[in-house]
Amino acid sequence: MIPWLEANTPFPDVASALTTDAPGLLAAGADLSPQRLLAAYRRGIFPWFSEGQPILWWSTDPRMVLDTGHFHISDSLRKTLRKVEKSRLQGGRWQVRFDTAFDAVMRACAAPRKDGPGTWISPDIIAGYSALFDMGYAHSAELWVDGQLAGGAYGVCIGRMFYGESMFARVSDGSKIALSYLVAFLRSHGVALIDCQQETSHLASLGAAPVSRAQFLQHVRVAIGQPAITGWHPIDPLTPFTSAPKDSLKYLLKT
Repeated sequence: MIPWLEANTPFPDVASALTTDAPGLLAAGADLSPQRLLAAYRRGIFPWFSEGQPILWWSTDPRMVLDTGHFHISDSLRKTLRKVEKSRLQGGRWQVRFDTAFDAVMRACAAPRKDGPGTWISPDIIAGYSALFDMGYAHSAELWVDGQLAGGAYGVCIGRMFYGESMFARVSDGSKIALSYLVAFLRSHGVALIDCQQETSHLASLGAAPVSRAQFLQHVRVAIGQPAITGWHPIDPLTPFTSAPKDSLKYLLKT
């Protein structure tokens, strides 16, 4: 059994999340207001449910995270990024922008995929995160080709903690290109980890790895207390990077 949340019910302790049947499931109910969503992320909790289901709240253990200092760029992606950056600087057909089409990015992420008919990004999810965007907490990284949105990623940022939500691509490597620019920007502003929520082989290929819930929350408590990031803009993802913030994945895995 999991608790049902009313509008004013606080979240239960994440340690009470299920460990079998639906590992990580913590609670159901409540709403997707900005206040509820921010309260969830500050506690390492996220919503994930399908249309027709009540709102389901999760705190997985282990938690998949991406160390921004060890983001993996393959040789083929590196070659593409050089082309995109040259085009971006010269005003060419490939452009990267942040926060200019947040709603369109979410709706593109919600569109049916080749590997499945449906999506968890419902109209209620779009409304909730659009409200966070209006408040300055949600952000999108966008790849544009010939003036058309061709790839993107979005997520939530509190202090120096970024919670990745979803990506999409309409051209080859479109989502990876957008993510590469996002990672470079976050890394340059002292964001050590990106929350990826659940473990997948795709995320692992980009350098993400699981950490325990306790390790994840240890990092979150520090990161969300840092000053908010301002001036969101693309940064060359191939810029050399020589040092990682203290609370990097490498540091967490040693604790």
